[in-house]
Amino acid sequence: MLYFVQVFKPNGPHQTSNFNLKVMHGINRVSILMFLFCLLVMLIRALR
Repeated sequence: MLYFVQVFKPNGPHQTSNFNLKVMHGINRVSILMFLFCLLVMLIRALR
């Protein structure tokens, strides 16, 4: 759960981050959002 909060929280001034880390977190954000969207679609289809 802590990782999800960390991915969607902006970096603080004391955290160092390079381009690779930013891209990795961006890809993880997209994949988490797609997963939640697909779960929502599957739930809607199951209830119909």
